[in-house]
Amino acid sequence: PVIEEEEINAVIDVMKSGMIAQGPKVIEFEEEFAKYVGAKYGIATNSGTSALHVALLAAGIGEGDEVITTPFTFAATGNSILYTGARPVFVDIDPETFTIDPAKIEEAITDKTKAIMPVQLYGQAADMEPIMKIAKEHDLIVIEDAAQAHGAEYNGEKVGNLGDMACFSFYPTKNMTTSEGGMITTNNEEFAENAKVFRAHGSATKYHHDVLGYNFRMTDIAAAIGLEQLKKIDSFNAKRIENAKCLNEGLKDIEAIETPDEYGNRDKGYAFVLEIKDEVKQEDSTTKNEIEKEYSYEFIKGVKVTFKIDSKNHVSFTIDGDFKLFKEVYIDGKLLDSKNYSVKEGSTIINLNNDYTRKLADGKEHTIKVIY
Repeated sequence: PVIEEEEINAVIDVMKSGMIAQGPKVIEFEEEFAKYVGAKYGIATNSGTSALHVALLAAGIGEGDEVITTPFTFAATGNSILYTGARPVFVDIDPETFTIDPAKIEEAITDKTKAIMPVQLYGQAADMEPIMKIAKEHDLIVIEDAAQAHGAEYNGEKVGNLGDMACFSFYPTKNMTTSEGGMITTNNEEFAENAKVFRAHGSATKYHHDVLGYNFRMTDIAAAIGLEQLKKIDSFNAKRIENAKCLNEGLKDIEAIETPDEYGNRDKGYAFVLEIKDEVKQEDSTTKNEIEKEYSYEFIKGVKVTFKIDSKNHVSFTIDGDFKLFKEVYIDGKLLDSKNYSVKEGSTIINLNNDYTRKLADGKEHTIKVIY
């Protein structure tokens, strides 16, 4: 995360004030964040996961209910549904956007379905117009999982103001952070009041507990960070998009991969996702192909991995670095045996033998781990 003097000074001010739990900074942050997405109410929580959990409870989701969502998401989406006693019903994604496919939602609706939870994945808004239409026709509540989509827009409206409620995460890897934290946004006063009760031990009035609730409150320390980050979110997003466009331009000629199509208002570039094309196949062991393309990336300081793609999309790679520093090299979790590679005298380049590279040119994802 980008933490600068403004955030540091804001935290110091809160520490000096003595009000370090939920207090005036949380209220201010709720108001400002709700205003940013265009919603009437903001309810801050201690994580994005608890925001999802509380939103479901606020909507009355519970034992025996079903919530339609996507399996292509972080575990917290499904877990939050299970926490309430409800059952997640998974609907596949649109492969072009990685978000839930509206055309497949209706076939998953039963008499137990109470809500739809579209995930605004990788900073990209789902196709919300048909989702909202389906929800209206079937009297369903829509709760956006917007954990990765701060600032993203759909048809001119910000994510967080599209469904009945939306839930954001402020974990350090997100587009903006509060260290740990979450936020529910809504235009529904009843949902907002319910969420505040479930967030604070089931209590609307101090020491009077009406329902089973939880301690999911945000601190003023976290809110102080959030207020400063919120001032910078548009510039953070602009930088992410700039970086994504740079990567797109640099990688566009690699035939074996497919890069994201576009970055703009609808997609705020939380993650840069590459898709390995199906055409990357294993080559016959007797075939010798001229290397047509070679790409190198320094993933960690001092270690360069070079991918080579030949005329028949045979993919291989070498690991280049000062291996005096390294103890072991693993491929796909398995220790690399010396019989599977060779090192030229006086060189630090490890060349994987042909038999081994053919195993890796199968169109699947492989991992490299270096112990040093």
